[in-house]
Amino acid sequence: MARTGMLINYDYCTGCHSCEVACRAEHGFADDEGGIVVKQVGPWEYAPDLFQYAFMPIITDQCDQCKDRVGQGKEPTCVHHCQAKVMAYGDVSTLKDEVPEGSKSVIFYFA
Repeated sequence: MARTGMLINYDYCTGCHSCEVACRAEHGFADDEGGIVVKQVGPWEYAPDLFQYAFMPIITDQCDQCKDRVGQGKEPTCVHHCQAKVMAYGDVSTLKDEVPEGSKSVIFYFA
């Protein structure tokens, strides 16, 4: 049986929050809840003219992988609505091959 997961490449997330909004709309979550949340890191200067400033989508315990959508052959709603196209969903053995070398990417494994 294939293990599913979600790949998120943090290098290119723009912080648009489309994934959060889509998740809330799909599942009827309140504004402060969701299966995915985007956290801002920074900005701060850590060396002369070098700044830390990033957005990090985080999968929460409320994520059900959009089982209804996936069961219909569709992508999870957060992946479908990601404006920067930094998210992918599927078999983890396939997703690991999509991680760009040297990127700030993460694969969330689902049980």
